[in-house]
Amino acid sequence: MSKLTQIQKWSDEQHADLVYVSDPKTIQYLTGFYSDPVERVLALVVFPNQDPFMFAPALEVEAIKDTGFKYPVYGYLDHENPWQQIAAQVSKRQPNVHTVGLEKNHLSVDRLDSLKSIFSDATFDLNISPFFEKMRLIKSDDEIEKLDIAGKWADFAFEKGFEAVKAGRTEQQVAAELEYALMEKGIMEMSFDTLVQAGAHAAEPHGATNGTKFKNNELILFDLGTVWDGYISDASRTVALGKPTEKQLDIYNVCLEAQLAAQDAAKPGITAASLDKIARDIISKAGYGDYFIHRLGHGMGMSEHEFPSIMEGNDLVLEPGMCFSIEPGIYIPGVAGVRIEDCIHITENGNKPFTHTPKKLNYVG
Repeated sequence: MSKLTQIQKWSDEQHADLVYVSDPKTIQYLTGFYSDPVERVLALVVFPNQDPFMFAPALEVEAIKDTGFKYPVYGYLDHENPWQQIAAQVSKRQPNVHTVGLEKNHLSVDRLDSLKSIFSDATFDLNISPFFEKMRLIKSDDEIEKLDIAGKWADFAFEKGFEAVKAGRTEQQVAAELEYALMEKGIMEMSFDTLVQAGAHAAEPHGATNGTKFKNNELILFDLGTVWDGYISDASRTVALGKPTEKQLDIYNVCLEAQLAAQDAAKPGITAASLDKIARDIISKAGYGDYFIHRLGHGMGMSEHEFPSIMEGNDLVLEPGMCFSIEPGIYIPGVAGVRIEDCIHITENGNKPFTHTPKKLNYVG
């Protein structure tokens, strides 16, 4: 059963007159076409018993057709009202719209109001987001192959980044150098903004790469990923410049023990919560529990953060084909931040990582 056929079946079972798909990543997953429309309107409209259609800015129409999308594609110009045109196309297929399915985890209030204005007799309580999450949860062999390739380029990026570290250079310089090395190889897109964080700056888990200069005798955190054919990699390593303090080394060793233990335990049958607990117990026993301030991991695939969350309270049982990160971290303000991360996929009897850069502490510079 094709992906679009599954959506049609779901909409028929839920008695939806149509499903309005608006997340560009979901559209890419279902059709092969990706574009961020920014302020413009991009949508896939699916009916239970009729062919779907795509609606997009006029400048995207030919690109959509080039993907091989075999159903109608309609475009609009910037000065035209997109909602009136969507309503016109829907009315040809479904004159009376009473129930609309939506991606509630994506659609803005403004866009919802626009839909309500053109389907004034409809209800919008039907949420298809959980269905899409489950569709994307188990990756196919083809998807895993793409994730493997993205992971290999992340390993290449680590190699080039580590080579670029020198005392006196800045985080930004090293991030730029590793990204340029990727571009020279034809890898033009990162999964997210590359993080390079030196010393105490790494104690801010989502602190942006900036002009902080590297100093001797500190730890440096790298968090990066690449995109290959729509699929991403995401991995973190922490390296040493010079000789870290005993405290910093202890933080690193505890974090590494937690990461390796959780990754070793990841296999079919264990729950997401149990996996989180394995890593968290190790960090807590060492006295750093208050400094592990995020979940153990997140799903990944076409996006860097997908369903499921590997965290306390999630009793989802892991199955082959699930892909997610294992990334314990310890962040002590003013001292250091350490995060070690691989994304993996669950196999029939264990797991395989997408990245293979060694995790033993690497001394660089």
